Formats: sequence, structure tokens, C-alpha cells
Amino acid sequence: MTSSSQETAVKQDLAPEGKPEGKLEGKQESKQERGKPRSSLGDRIYHLLYSRIVNGEYPTNQKLPPELMLAEEFGVSRPVLRSALERLRDEGLLYSRQGAGSYVRRPQQAALGFARVETIADIQRCYEFRITIETDAAYHAALRHNPEALREIKDALDLLDAATGSLKHREDADYAFHMAVIRASNNHFYETSLRALREHIQVGMKMHGQSLMSDGPRGLEQAYAEHKGIYEAIVARDAAGAKTAMMHHINNSRDRLFGGGMINLSMGQ
Repeated sequence: MTSSSQETAVKQDLAPEGKPEGKLEGKQESKQERGKPRSSLGDRIYHLLYSRIVNGEYPTNQKLPPELMLAEEFGVSRPVLRSALERLRDEGLLYSRQGAGSYVRRPQQAALGFARVETIADIQRCYEFRITIETDAAYHAALRHNPEALREIKDALDLLDAATGSLKHREDADYAFHMAVIRASNNHFYETSLRALREHIQVGMKMHGQSLMSDGPRGLEQAYAEHKGIYEAIVARDAAGAKTAMMHHINNSRDRLFGGGMINLSMGQ
């Protein structure tokens, strides 16, 4: 980066709270994408696909569905989908076979890494960490979001709504929602931390989804209402309300998973 571009970046980062740092730009590709920058859409599709890879929905060495099928499922154009696929290839999560499409490669440990989840206690620890990080991120998201960030949160919320109506739990949409809130906080340290914990969070979300399914429609509807409450507080720029709603949701998710029986993590004497 040149000295002039570094200076520009510093000036942008020092912009006063509530002042936009600049609009995201993207080419409009379809009616569904009208008004949505390609970067925002590409990020959403990237996170949805990544979630499916790490939670095993797309196993290692399995071929992905055809591009046309994925584009129709996500409601985006093929150029937007291809930008997400290219990003996954660059990160080593996909590989291509000549004329045969894209195949899944086992995700590697992130550069900023944490030990893999090995016990139920690790999942509890992950929830504790998420409460610390995500509640503050929701607070800042309420103060700092722009229209593009809100659309990304709403898109993920709509996927959760559709899944709830179909009596399903979608870990990919759940993770996409939380990452969208993190990005709306405009703090890359939050985002880096959650990216490094992606696989850990996915394990917890998958188990949480199983507990919701065992409770029938009521559990799914409650979880959706919690996500909606977070979104509404962010839209209203109610920072304290967004923080409380996020804390309430993550605490409830943990309690639904553990059934109120938390593990004693005391180190003893």
C-alpha cells in the first residue's frame, strides 16, 4: 500500500461515530439484487456455503450442486455466486476438476486458530466467549450500520424465517445472521475472532438446532423471535437494546443446549 492510500485508510478509520466511511459499490445483476452491492451479496453467499462445508452438509471431496441450481436457491446471479466460489477456492475450501465442477476440500485450521472442539465443555467455553464478543458487537452495530449492512442482516433473518416456517433449523443462515451483525459493527477485530471460531460455533449451532427440533415449532419460533428482536433493535439504533437482545439470545441458546445444567469449569484449588 502506498503512503497516500495508507493516509486515506487512516482518515476513513478515524471518521466520527455515525458518519459513513463510504458506500460499498457493486454492479447490479438481477431484479433480486437491485440496490444490493455485489460485495454484500457475495459475502452472504460465501458465508452460507462455508457454513455448509464446515458443518458437513457438503462432505469432503463431494461435488457442489451446479452453479445454476445454487444461484436459483440463493436468489442471486451467477457472477455473484462465482465471486463467492472463487473466494472459497482462494482459501483452499474448494478445488476444481477440468470440466467437472467444484469439489469440497477439508477446511484447514485458520491462521488465528483455536484448538478443535473436543468436549462439551469446549462448547460451553465458546458460548462464554461469544457472549463477551457478540453483545458488544451488536451494541456497535446499532450505532454504526448502513443500509447495506442492514440488508445483509435482514437477508439472513429471512432465511431463518423461511426455515422456521418449514420446521427446519439452518445452521448456515444462523451463522450468516451473526456474522452480518458482526460486520455491521464495523470492527474487523470482532469479525476476525468469529471467523477463527467458525467451526467451533458451527458445532454449537448444530447441537442447538437439534435441541430446537426436539421441542417442535415452539423452540424454532422462540429462536427466530430472538433473532428478530436483535435485528429490530439494530434498525432502531437502540444500542443498549441490541446488546441486551443479543445477550438474551446467546444465553437462551446455551441454556436450551445444556438444559440448564452447566458444567463446572472451576480449576479447583
